[in-house]
Amino acid sequence: MTAGLAVTGGAAGPYAPFDERRPPSPDLVADCVHCGFCLPTCPTYVLHGNETNSPRGRLYLMKMADAGEVPMDEEFVASFDACLGCMACVSACPSGVKYDQLIAAVRPQIERNWGRSPADRAFRAILFRLFPHPNRLRLVALAAALYQQSGVQQLLARTGLMRLLPARVQALEALLPPVGLRSVAARQPAFTAALGARRARVGLVSGCVQRVFFGDVNAATTRVLAAEGCEVVAPVDQRCCGALSSHAGREDEAIRAARRLIDVFDAAAVDYVVSNVAGCGSAMKEYAELLRDDPAYAARASALAARTRDVCELLVELGPRAERQPLPARVAYHDACHLRHAQGVVTQPRAVLSRIPLLEVRDIPEAEICCGSAGIYNLVQPEEARELGRRKVEHITTTRPDIVVTANAGCLLQIRRYLTDGVPVMHPVQLVDASLRGVAP
Repeated sequence: MTAGLAVTGGAAGPYAPFDERRPPSPDLVADCVHCGFCLPTCPTYVLHGNETNSPRGRLYLMKMADAGEVPMDEEFVASFDACLGCMACVSACPSGVKYDQLIAAVRPQIERNWGRSPADRAFRAILFRLFPHPNRLRLVALAAALYQQSGVQQLLARTGLMRLLPARVQALEALLPPVGLRSVAARQPAFTAALGARRARVGLVSGCVQRVFFGDVNAATTRVLAAEGCEVVAPVDQRCCGALSSHAGREDEAIRAARRLIDVFDAAAVDYVVSNVAGCGSAMKEYAELLRDDPAYAARASALAARTRDVCELLVELGPRAERQPLPARVAYHDACHLRHAQGVVTQPRAVLSRIPLLEVRDIPEAEICCGSAGIYNLVQPEEARELGRRKVEHITTTRPDIVVTANAGCLLQIRRYLTDGVPVMHPVQLVDASLRGVAP
């Protein structure tokens, strides 16, 4: 830990875990009345029943740290690293505790003031040198396509050599979606005209992992928005939104990404900025909080956050105009945590799907519990993520779906990994697109 840092709040305890840059607010911590309503919604508590790894346990650690009563040691850091940041506790809390803001304040403190092991630091550095950079990811995707199509992947699985690799590397390999060379080369059009009378000018966030591995979702989003009367602008110079960095406590990195994206979409002069990735949309809606101390960007961040929409959210606001064709299928809808809990977008995806004739939408038991994806969580905490992924898929299978639907790239990868019965996993907008075009999804 960095030496000579002051304890927040001027507490007299022997430790100083937090520095003076945006520590967790004692007033927000004090809002917790320890009622326990958060416990059955917390994935880590549900798995192991450990009070320390629950929202109120972590809030108590924050309180003790502010008082200087606990050091930032391995146990302290492990408790916060175990948190998925799913925000289910925020939805469940009757006292309105802003756990989202509090965990977002603690994680940068850990990244600045705690010395991770060389292996952990190196693995995280590799992830953040790749994931926020689409051009680098395309090279990875190209290598992944060759790896999958050359037979090497099957050979490693058949011989058991993959099991000899570290758990984090195994998780990274297992999460790879099927990659085709055509999809690696595909590019999002910078401009798509509205069909019929224009209703809105919309900026589409292409994403990082999204544009490389889920370009088909971006293409479907563009077609649906255009069919509903939206002019779609996808600026070619847009980069990462900063969601993964923010979620991992890499605050300075997230701030730089936010500033760049604000500049890009301000220049595009759009009515709405649309995301089809729950984590990206959530991060952008929190730009006002992230950039609150930046005099040059604070107001612009608030303005961008105010016009950011999830694609399903915007489709409900606009109302349907294009005709839907029937899709006779049973769909299990999985709530992405950063859509349901962080953004409060719960009814809109279901409403969008319900407008497709003959489509039956079923909710999944334990809908509030995370699937274990959570940004880079399923890579840095692979054991817990595996338990949560299998638990989620067990609940999904009880609905006997023809298709599983979720609105986040990480959830798509996580559920695909554990769903072994060949049921396709898709984004809601892909079903809308199929219905509009009258084709099988």
